[in-house]
Amino acid sequence: MGNAALMMRDLGHEVLGSDDSIYPPMSLLLRERGIEILAGYQSENLDRVGRTSSSADLVVIGNAMSRGNEEVEAVLERRLPFVSIAELIKREVIQGKTSIIISGTHGKSTTSSLLAWTLESSGRNPSFLIGGVPENFGAGYQARPESDFVVLEGDEYDTAFFDKRSKFLHYLPTTLIINNIEFDHADIFGSIEDIKLAFKRLTLLVPRNGLIIANAEDANVLEVVKGSFAPVLTFGTSENATVRAEVIRYSDHASSFTVNLRGRPEAVLEIPLLGEFNVRNALAVTIAARHHGLDYEEIQQAFSTFKSIKRRLEFKGTFGGVRIYDDFAHHPTAIRATLRALRQRHPQERVIAMFEPRSNTTRRNIFQKELAECFDDANIVFISQIARLQLLKPEERLDPEQVMEDLRKRGKEAFYLPNVASIAKKVAEIAKPGDVAIVMSNGSFSGIHELLQQNLLKRT
Repeated sequence: MGNAALMMRDLGHEVLGSDDSIYPPMSLLLRERGIEILAGYQSENLDRVGRTSSSADLVVIGNAMSRGNEEVEAVLERRLPFVSIAELIKREVIQGKTSIIISGTHGKSTTSSLLAWTLESSGRNPSFLIGGVPENFGAGYQARPESDFVVLEGDEYDTAFFDKRSKFLHYLPTTLIINNIEFDHADIFGSIEDIKLAFKRLTLLVPRNGLIIANAEDANVLEVVKGSFAPVLTFGTSENATVRAEVIRYSDHASSFTVNLRGRPEAVLEIPLLGEFNVRNALAVTIAARHHGLDYEEIQQAFSTFKSIKRRLEFKGTFGGVRIYDDFAHHPTAIRATLRALRQRHPQERVIAMFEPRSNTTRRNIFQKELAECFDDANIVFISQIARLQLLKPEERLDPEQVMEDLRKRGKEAFYLPNVASIAKKVAEIAKPGDVAIVMSNGSFSGIHELLQQNLLKRT
């Protein structure tokens, strides 16, 4: 939502917004770019548009909003024009362009950022909208109406209270990447079959002269693309992939791989990211870039200068001898992949993992067993109190005590503590110089990063 606001401002619109829980880095970006953020929701906010009119010309309603919200009710009562963010992007940015959509349960932001930078580095100068802050650009959006290319992170979450379709169904994909499909968003999807149906509908929007780039190692993805009207290229590390990553090698700062197309080695590429999941992300980007006319030299130049995305295994610094990383991981598969990549970077050090069960899926007991299993590459695990616990029925809730017991059976030191202050204090007590600590959450984790740094520095 923040990046869309910034994009609309760059396209010449006057923009302001209402929010009751906005935090860095997006809050800082909005203020730096001159977009006023009104605290809380009230009908008066709709009249504070300034120069051009006495009330908003268009209200964009995010999918966190619902009936009963005072500002939403005022929009409806006053019959103001309103749209969802997805419809706004479709109208203002996508129509008439080559739309490249990156979808999947995991890896969307990193893959979108890498593809946007690959096109930018080669002079294609795309518009893009990404749910994060790519360090090459300094913001998760770019408005280039003169360019033919638009890169979008395709989210399967629903669009708005008045439009329950997945957001990505508005994005008119010309080229579609599907990284993976797993069960997530338990608040809106009842089963994995519901999620696959949403992705199937997305594939039906790709034209016959477009391209679908599908993960060959994900059975759900292969099922979804079966019978597609558009051409399909599969990617991965297995023999059944049309385009394979082979001879994968890792250093302490990069991964390299050979691109094999239908049994023929084509190029060796290196990316300054770790982990097999990032090799797959880079391979999907390579296929999309080649499809749109880039050569391997242009692709490698972009990869060599790629600076990742904030909160994706982001190194925050060393405090009291402990290296701290931050990551957006909030699903067992993403947690496992993040910790595996961290272990590849730090094979001998103790890894201390801190996780906040905040998403609508991990707050529930859907992944009760998987949550204990995904921390195998950590030595010590901290799990915070479940976010918004009172909103869940007792029988729906994740049982953190059971997670603790299961983790200890797997040989881990495990702690379930009541708040971030107690977690930061305990980490500082047990962490040793040389340890590696990682914070994992899809939110602010109540400011644990600063508390952790402060507690570690007090020891020195």
